[in-house]
Amino acid sequence: MCKIAFFCIPAQGHTNPTLEVVRELIARGCEVRYYSYDALREKIEAAGAEFVSCDRYDSRQSLSPADAGRVSRDLAFSTKLLVDMTLAMDGALCGEMREWGPACIVADSMAPWGKLAALKLGIPFVSSTTTFAFNRYSAKIMKSGPGALLRTLAQTGRANRSVRRLREQGYPVKNALALISNDNQTETIVYTSREFQPCAETFSDRYTFVGPSVPPAPLPALRPGGRNLYISLGTVLNDNGPFYRNCVQALSEGGFHTVLSVGDRFDPASLGPLPENFRAERSVEQLRVLEQTDVFLTHCGMNSVNEALYCGVPLVLFPQTAEQGGVARRVSEMGAGVYLKENSAPAIRAAVEEVLTHPEYRERARKLGEGFRCCGGARLAAEKILAAAAK
Repeated sequence: MCKIAFFCIPAQGHTNPTLEVVRELIARGCEVRYYSYDALREKIEAAGAEFVSCDRYDSRQSLSPADAGRVSRDLAFSTKLLVDMTLAMDGALCGEMREWGPACIVADSMAPWGKLAALKLGIPFVSSTTTFAFNRYSAKIMKSGPGALLRTLAQTGRANRSVRRLREQGYPVKNALALISNDNQTETIVYTSREFQPCAETFSDRYTFVGPSVPPAPLPALRPGGRNLYISLGTVLNDNGPFYRNCVQALSEGGFHTVLSVGDRFDPASLGPLPENFRAERSVEQLRVLEQTDVFLTHCGMNSVNEALYCGVPLVLFPQTAEQGGVARRVSEMGAGVYLKENSAPAIRAAVEEVLTHPEYRERARKLGEGFRCCGGARLAAEKILAAAAK
């Protein structure tokens, strides 16, 4: 029996695309062990994998709100956290891997402890990339300003000092960038299409663009002229009461039928009585909602955008981070959505009406979705992993 180990970060958008791959591998007779976080245990076990908790190793689970905000903008700080976790897991993880003997390790591109364990132990490795694939060409879509670039350069020295601690423990890693980047020699699964991937021609054939990995389901045709809306800011930066209230104000009239997903950090009851055409939930089964949606107002997380385009749903783009800004720019370039210019009720209403009244947005989203469904999905991802395991 082929044994496969998965590693991921505590994020729905990074975990969900891997679950159908896990199911496919298990259907092919593989044994899968999945190293993740307690909040995702139920989903992972439902896919058939053996779950192993990483919570106790990860100091990020107890960060203050201020420190959590530093992770995405402070390279030295985030590198130290990654190094701390890798070294905290070192003894137990490497011991388990030697005893269990996986044929391949699959790790999220933001979970370098899985990649480093594979390198240290000489186990075949596959990167699971749920964002765009990034190299020096495609990274330009992030459009970081000169100030951000200078801050990163200033932090590089401190970040690399943290990396030295890894080398001292036998991990073959050169610098901080190597922790979270893949080169053209690394076997990599990317959960989007070559068409949607920026600068796809600059990636080697080691990169396999499998499209969104979603459960197979019929996609019902939406009613012509429908006004069904779905709104979500994802599972991380979603505590935004003023935005949600502006959405209610903007869409309470006009024949809209709106589903709002607010996440665990915001109480939907605090919105007060809602109009009959408005439903607010802590969470929804996103794919099932998207199958009946005419416009999706989204934070532009990669998984959410992929699932929307897979279903042929055009977007109103409201990114909250630099990474999400890059995804939003790509959607806009491809003609499948429009930016929400400001967080106000009139702007929300105008952006939604723009997408609804111009069918070219839906047509472009539909064509991108067709391309996604031709990529191979979980089946192709599983074949990539098994090929790596056989080497």
